[in-house]
Amino acid sequence: METVESSIDEIKKITGEIDGIYTERIELEGSFLDFAARFASMPGTVILMSGGDNDCSRYHIFGAKPWLTFTGRINDMKIKAEDHSFNFRADPFDTLRNILNAYRPYVRHLHGHNIQSPFAAGILGYLSYDLKDSLEKLPRTSIDDLYLPHICFFAPSIIVIHDRKEDRTSLFIPERIVSGKSVLHKDLEVFKNILESKQPLMESFSGDTDGFRSNFTRSKYINAVKQIKEYIASGHVYQVNLSQRFEMSFKGSEFGLFKTLYNLNPAPFFSYINAGDHFIVSTSPERFLLQSGDRLETRPIKGTMPRAENLNEDKKLGLELKNSKKDDAELSMIVDLLRNDLGKICKAGSVRVVEHKRLEAYKNVFHLVSIVEGVLDKDRDAVDIIKAAFPGGSITGCPKIRSMEIIDELEPHRRHIYTGSTGYISFHDTMDLSIAIRTATIVNKKIIFSVGGGIVFDSDPFDEYDETMHKGRTLMEVFKGKEKALSSKNHVWINGSIEPINLAKINVTDQGFLFGYGFFETIRVDKGKPQYLEEHISRFNQTWKHLFFKRVPDLTWQDIIYQVISSNGLLEETAAVKIVASKGSSGNSSLNFTLIVMARPYTHRLAEKKEQGVRLVVYPKPRQTPLADYKTLNYLYYLLAGEWAKKKEADEALILNPDDTISETNTANILLIRDKTFIKPVSPHVLPGIMEKVVCELLLSWGYMSESKKLCLEDLFLADQVIITNSLIGAIPVLSIDGKKLKKPTDLWMKINDAVL
Repeated sequence: METVESSIDEIKKITGEIDGIYTERIELEGSFLDFAARFASMPGTVILMSGGDNDCSRYHIFGAKPWLTFTGRINDMKIKAEDHSFNFRADPFDTLRNILNAYRPYVRHLHGHNIQSPFAAGILGYLSYDLKDSLEKLPRTSIDDLYLPHICFFAPSIIVIHDRKEDRTSLFIPERIVSGKSVLHKDLEVFKNILESKQPLMESFSGDTDGFRSNFTRSKYINAVKQIKEYIASGHVYQVNLSQRFEMSFKGSEFGLFKTLYNLNPAPFFSYINAGDHFIVSTSPERFLLQSGDRLETRPIKGTMPRAENLNEDKKLGLELKNSKKDDAELSMIVDLLRNDLGKICKAGSVRVVEHKRLEAYKNVFHLVSIVEGVLDKDRDAVDIIKAAFPGGSITGCPKIRSMEIIDELEPHRRHIYTGSTGYISFHDTMDLSIAIRTATIVNKKIIFSVGGGIVFDSDPFDEYDETMHKGRTLMEVFKGKEKALSSKNHVWINGSIEPINLAKINVTDQGFLFGYGFFETIRVDKGKPQYLEEHISRFNQTWKHLFFKRVPDLTWQDIIYQVISSNGLLEETAAVKIVASKGSSGNSSLNFTLIVMARPYTHRLAEKKEQGVRLVVYPKPRQTPLADYKTLNYLYYLLAGEWAKKKEADEALILNPDDTISETNTANILLIRDKTFIKPVSPHVLPGIMEKVVCELLLSWGYMSESKKLCLEDLFLADQVIITNSLIGAIPVLSIDGKKLKKPTDLWMKINDAVL
């Protein structure tokens, strides 16, 4: 695996250095959208459109044919240049800075001499909201079912900018020198050939007849708002942004959707990003960060009011929002947060509120907007600016870190692009990023988008739900569908959401349901504390890699288990928690798994028994599957063995290998004790027990010797004692096999349990 430092020189050999900026005035035949449509199907194409008449809606910016692509998830970074790929482990922000610094010196001295444009060379793309985890240590209890990049940028070789104010369109091509030769003529040739190609037809698009489905029911969203209000009342936060996510199947043209939305309701920060295997379509009205040299600006939006068809009623609603004390307090709170964020990287005393509570009108809603400016401190750059303010305070809450923790707790799914940012970062000290709201992701033949709102102490839960529906109306109405919410005492965590157990749903095509294609871990939890969690998750991850051939889930299991234990009222008890992973539907989709965490009260099996031990019977059907190496959902063999033992009035079934040697029981590992030696039976396929390992390590520390060998039934009767172990029971002695008594056990098993339970 390369490092970014060792890779950057190799990357520059492939991409070359920028020796100039080719510029040309061009005339567009038709609209900018029609022009951009010719490039829309090319991976790496990014289109930033400014709609409306606001003062931040001046430029349309277009980039295509990237000479460098940068994507990353957590610390796994990938840079593509031409046909070469560089993969390395690094911080995404450090990698971003390395890329900008690699080309910035060559462009910075060029810019300003003969180029008057906000963007002439640089990168376009997005920062997902989940990039927050690279800035702060936060819990991860919501499900990441999309598995998309956290950061995704393209360095275009073709840049076209239309100045709406001057009605002027310009072509910019960074002139790269590769191996001593300019590649300008190649980039120009590609551009002209595409321009001369036939204008593509306007492609249609469609969704489900039933419309969008939410990951919240209305009642659950309202309850989540109430829970936030309780957090506020308890002093955790002042405000939290809560969202619900909608999705449905998508068919047709992603660019067709983008064009339709722009023509219906142009806003200042429209974005179209063709990322190859997924698309981003954003209709955002909100600027996150603007940099022009050392001048910085942010424009938070807080306060939303639906529009009315009647002119007088519409004016009345706008005035009502303008005079709302609640919305004024909410906006002021976020303005203070952003002033503090900018203050981290701006010159002392330079951060100021230029305008407060500006009323801006859009098709479906009014918004309140403020403008905050500052002067960038010396030796600070675009990456410092982003790190100081990301993610935007207007869409997290205040204080930011605790708000993000609550968001993760209450929202079932990771947000990805929603409330992240889209836009450009140049190589010449300019940047314009929007807040990715009113933003859809199209991936795996699905369209997904979220809408939310800031919750404060006096928020009305029912109004907050209705506000999200107003905000999502434009996207929903384009499909002429209707939103449909996914329709107790016990609760489970399933794919990021705590659900009543009677409402939890698994797709009937799930391969875990059809074939037992999955596995599980059972963990003992004492008064909210999971026992040997690290060891269980290590075994879980090993099995995941073996059976699913995918990267392991990025989840904070301890927090998830706490949520499940808490929701089931088991914080003061001993509980058995089961983590289940199922393969999901067949196919190659990244959404292809189901994760479930459930809990139940646990009472030790000896608590209600007179005998302080268990009786075994030999199961007559030897186990012959290599799946026994893992705790798979294909568990029917063990279930039937256990039920057979109970019919024989025994406690456990003794499982044999095909050669009649000892393997395990239907729920536990076996250990033989002879003198000061413990013996583990050798079996071709057996689950490595977490508690077995703990007990063996304990016995070694007590001076016992270890031995592993094939064991027969006779060996069990010759032992001083036989114990079985698993994570719930600890260690328990075996009293008999097939009705024949073993030697009387000592109190060793009790001493073991005192140490391990």
